[in-house]
Amino acid sequence: VRILAPQPIMKNFLNKILLRSNNHNYLNTSINNLTKKTPINKIFEAITLYSSEAEIRYVGGCIRKIISRERVDDIDLATNLLPNQVCDALKKNNISYYESGIEHGTITAIIDANKFEITTLREDVYTDGRHAKVKFSKDWKKDASRRDFTINSIYSNQSGNLFDPYNGKEDLENGFVNFIGDANTRIKEDYLRILRYLRFFLNYSKQPHNLKIFKILKMNIGGISKLSKERLLDELKKIIKLDTVEKLSNDKLSLELFLMIFPEIKNIEILSKLNLNYKKILKEKDFIFLLSLMIIDNTDNAEYFLYKFNISKKDQKRIKIISNFYKEKISNKSFSERSMNKVFYYSGKEAVDDILCFKMVKYRSYNKNLMQLRKLFKIRNIPKMPVGADILMTKYQISEGKQLGHKLKKIEEKWVDNNFQISKLQIENIIND
Repeated sequence: VRILAPQPIMKNFLNKILLRSNNHNYLNTSINNLTKKTPINKIFEAITLYSSEAEIRYVGGCIRKIISRERVDDIDLATNLLPNQVCDALKKNNISYYESGIEHGTITAIIDANKFEITTLREDVYTDGRHAKVKFSKDWKKDASRRDFTINSIYSNQSGNLFDPYNGKEDLENGFVNFIGDANTRIKEDYLRILRYLRFFLNYSKQPHNLKIFKILKMNIGGISKLSKERLLDELKKIIKLDTVEKLSNDKLSLELFLMIFPEIKNIEILSKLNLNYKKILKEKDFIFLLSLMIIDNTDNAEYFLYKFNISKKDQKRIKIISNFYKEKISNKSFSERSMNKVFYYSGKEAVDDILCFKMVKYRSYNKNLMQLRKLFKIRNIPKMPVGADILMTKYQISEGKQLGHKLKKIEEKWVDNNFQISKLQIENIIND
């Protein structure tokens, strides 16, 4: 029997059907695996057995990521139980929890060091651009309607059956980032949605910007000043990832909007058009290093950013070490093993790696010598100075005080400068000087 090949129209139709089937199977399998292979099934059991009306579903980012075939790194859940009922259900099943945001209906359950946020269905009563006053609900559609984008309003039970009232799955597959309802209204409810739109557009859009929406975003840009620096920084961390920033630097409209919010991030073009060597380096590095590349210049720009956004002391120190190194006059000698020994001893292993990677990426100077230095210092341990205060006091009869501290410092500088070696004669010369 000879089977005729399908005509183009029929073939396309069949392909679409098969694609949908494959997507549906993948989605079902992935959500089933998420339920079975993580301890979250204990939460589903605790909630659903609480009463005959109790329901709980996956929602938001985890479903969006499964549909997009991304790695799921956090799990949010929605339920029609009230927060006190959620606590009661968890307690009855010996599941630890804490009230992470109970005024907004959020309880965080903890199982085997894994955290799962469970939020009661809500409706907005009042919003002011940064906060929302809510009332609890049992209506899944109303909970979906208060969310920002269609691609974030997709729910699923533990078996992979979707509740998708705003066709978020279809928007995600077609690459549309659509607000739920009127864009201007949604933005004024929470101005962080300007940045969230930008992040989702860069990560998921397969379409050009809707110019009408883009105009509304720009019109509301002043509302960003109402937001806490903590919320802005948290959203910035989600955007400053290598693939996202690369797209951002190549999208004129997205970049324009981004720089209106973060004008201090002046050097974003550094992360565009990178070859595989540079990408490999940057994939090993974190947000703070990527940030340093984009804010460090020959001005006080980096210091202003650190002050404005109240970066942690540890991260401030790290960025300042890189900034101060490059504010000095640098040459090839600055990147010798001897010079890096000083950085290594006084600032640590991470500082050496940051400085070398900064040199390679910012100045496009990827080379074997710098890579060898990276490898050398990654396996090297910080040495301990062989001469201490006790030796100077007993052997050389130097009494405790300023002179002792001064001599120790001179000996240490000589030892570091000489690749962590110092002779008895060199010590005596410093003591007798």
